[in-house]
Amino acid sequence: MARHKRKQMAEHRTGYDVLVIGSGLAGLTVALQLPEHLHVAVLSKGTLTEGATPYAQGGVSAALDAADSVEAHVRDTLEAGAGLNDEPITRFVAERAREAIEWLVDQEVPFSRIAPGEGTEGLHLHQEGGHSHRRVVHAEDATGAAISRSLSSLVAERGNIDLLESRYAVDVITGARLGRGENRCYGAYVLNDSTGRVELLRAPHVVLACGGASKVYLYSTSPYAATGDGIAMAWRAGCRVANMEFNQFHPTCLYHPEERSFLISEAVRGEGGKLLLPDGTPFMYRFDEREELAPRDVVARAIDHEMKRLGAECLYLDISHRPAELIEERFPTILRRCLELGIDMRKEPLPVVPAAHYTCGGVIADRAGRTDVPGLYAVGETACSGLHGANRLASNSLLECLVFGAETARDISAAAAESIPIPTLPPWDESRVTDSDEQVVVSHNWSELRRAMWNYVGIVRTDRRLERAARRIDLLSREIHEYYSNFRISGDLVELRNLIRVADLTVRCASLRRESRGLHYTLDFPERDARQARWTILVPAKPRPFGQLRARSDG
Repeated sequence: MARHKRKQMAEHRTGYDVLVIGSGLAGLTVALQLPEHLHVAVLSKGTLTEGATPYAQGGVSAALDAADSVEAHVRDTLEAGAGLNDEPITRFVAERAREAIEWLVDQEVPFSRIAPGEGTEGLHLHQEGGHSHRRVVHAEDATGAAISRSLSSLVAERGNIDLLESRYAVDVITGARLGRGENRCYGAYVLNDSTGRVELLRAPHVVLACGGASKVYLYSTSPYAATGDGIAMAWRAGCRVANMEFNQFHPTCLYHPEERSFLISEAVRGEGGKLLLPDGTPFMYRFDEREELAPRDVVARAIDHEMKRLGAECLYLDISHRPAELIEERFPTILRRCLELGIDMRKEPLPVVPAAHYTCGGVIADRAGRTDVPGLYAVGETACSGLHGANRLASNSLLECLVFGAETARDISAAAAESIPIPTLPPWDESRVTDSDEQVVVSHNWSELRRAMWNYVGIVRTDRRLERAARRIDLLSREIHEYYSNFRISGDLVELRNLIRVADLTVRCASLRRESRGLHYTLDFPERDARQARWTILVPAKPRPFGQLRARSDG
């Protein structure tokens, strides 16, 4: 009864101390670690548990084994990142990994164990590609879902946190976009998908925890919500963006007509799974001495190469030589879903293809999540923190959410001690727009954009492919801007507007990097160039003010 009353009150509240946009691990960590005297809103496009976190099968990396060390974790992360990681940030995260795991244990996340114990004692550790030791803490093969359930339950019980579901953030509100001299963040315009109305939410501290942008590609392991919203909104607000050319393609997405985004965890290879050609021949030994345990960029390119060489629709991942009991114990979720589709991984290989999986670049943010705009924070996959460099090491993503989520909460807690006046903010104005009678334009442009990105800005690139992508993106951008300016917005239009911006930023970054490094591989420059061991940073033009009569503009 109390929770229902809270929800009714939240529907009418327009002001908060902190607005968290996104309900994945990064956003929930921030919300739960803020002091309870601050009033917090957590926004989710769907229900609270529909972000990317529940899809994470692998786990959280942390040097917990006696044979392992923080130094080894740092070294593996730097090697995977191909020389573009921020080393102090990488060390900062690795040193706090144990503390992050202990916090999750305290939140009663049911991690897999090999022996009874308190805290981190007795936790079972997986080994994944690019790791030199077993260091991946997991909950069977559904770690993200276990974490999401535990933290969502805690957030729902916190009296200072309002859960605003079915909400699409449209734009953050800043001083520059209001025509003021300074460019501080003051809140956001948010589309309530249940009512179709755009709400004004005031907050002196706004956290972008919106996840990545993998849905800009035709084939992806990410949930529907991964449309680059935080990156696009931050760019329009005046934040720098970096390293968008580094899109991670997971090597092993299940290839099946009824399941286009089901991930086969890297831990399957960590437990002995072998990649095979259609005739059953192993091939990874020809690409890397680590074979199946090479980093994701190496394995994804190897699979892509062999598929194109053979004209094959997919390759295969085989763990059937391992005991059935081990497969049932370690991978119950994967086994169950594959059995539903008529594939028994205990007896036969799994058909797999690479698919877009993770955005390593994003909004430039420091170790406290602060962006170029005061009051605006970016955490998790939305941010470019310096941890991942040119390629993310497996299972460092959830760790990033935990460490930077906690640091962001600390920074906001300190900043909230000072009262920040919020000026009068204009309501969203729809006085000069109409209902669309051509909704097909949105779905058509969405499909065309994702196909162009897959064909021209995928695992292997060329200058000519990037030029073709840029031309198509420019045409689509103009059409989408016109549509956005003249019709009432919908959730699909909000996402499409953000996807086209992310696509543009990705192509621009890829065109500037004249070498192959990490996740960016181009046939025109196939070697790494030591002189280009630097971030690709894009600086936006001065933010364009909202119109005097309409709180709408594009940028």
